[in-house]
Amino acid sequence: MQPLRWNGRTLDVLDQTKLPEHEIWDTCDTYELVAEAIEKMKVRGAPAIGATAAYGVAIGAQQGRELEKGEFLAYIDGVCERLAKTRPTAVNLFWAIKRMRGLIESNSDLDVPALVDLINREAELVAEEDVRLNKTMGQNGLPLIPDNARILTHCNTGSLATVDYGTALGVIRAAQEAGKNVSVYADETRPYLQGARLTAFELHRDNIPVTVVTDSMAGYLMQQGMVDLVIVGADRIAANGDAANKIGTYSLAVLAKHHGVPFYVAAPMSTLDYEMETGAEIEIEQRSSDEVVFIGGQRMVPEGVPALHPAFDVTPHELITAIITDKGVVKHPNTDTMSRLK
Repeated sequence: MQPLRWNGRTLDVLDQTKLPEHEIWDTCDTYELVAEAIEKMKVRGAPAIGATAAYGVAIGAQQGRELEKGEFLAYIDGVCERLAKTRPTAVNLFWAIKRMRGLIESNSDLDVPALVDLINREAELVAEEDVRLNKTMGQNGLPLIPDNARILTHCNTGSLATVDYGTALGVIRAAQEAGKNVSVYADETRPYLQGARLTAFELHRDNIPVTVVTDSMAGYLMQQGMVDLVIVGADRIAANGDAANKIGTYSLAVLAKHHGVPFYVAAPMSTLDYEMETGAEIEIEQRSSDEVVFIGGQRMVPEGVPALHPAFDVTPHELITAIITDKGVVKHPNTDTMSRLK
């Protein structure tokens, strides 16, 4: 199931906050609606956010098609600024916007209608490339997955988090397609329950055996010898291999290290941020405490009791067995080994 539908003019976004009970598509015909879809997590997952942002620039360009050249360029800069303010951690958002801005700057001699058409096509290319690179990543990670592997994953890293196929779930899909007979434990992933709602939904539809577990069960599963490897995605990876991912990922890495379980991160090259030397520089998005206090509109915390909600944490590179990318696999990531991917 793909989370985005583009018709060349508007973008339909699958509202992932309503899954799996309701399949609701929201039509975005303005860049502001695209920005709100990202902010409200109707679309989520770093690669999907990047593609959505590219489409947002394209929709914004169409909205400004009648402007004079100078006005159009200033207007598009504002469109990019608005989209860049939606979520701070996922680097794919900024990568996509930078790519669109670079395209506009290098073709500034074109008239406005030609620029709009060029921007449209570039957004489509971002989406097309994501699918191809995800499938390449799946093949690159395939040798790391043994037959009959019992895999633990966190959050959602499949078709719903990308344009299609997935990052960490893409590796799992590739293993299943290769006949490796894998099975998956999906952390529920509080507070948005992306594992319980989305990962389980995707894998079940694809007939890949999946069992949902609470986030706090991971240590028990490893202690009992029930997990052969952990594979997760990432929203930003620093130059030394430190990886930011959904809150709770760091805990899994510590547990995996203690129990001798391989811990893999799968992410496209667009998620690597070589401008950040270490994960300490990654801005961690702080979301509303209401998303912890309430589940499905039901209050879970006593009135007056505060709640914290950092949306991500950073896993140090020394806890990561390997990082799987579309350019290859980096084992024992560090500044030196990561630099070879450039």
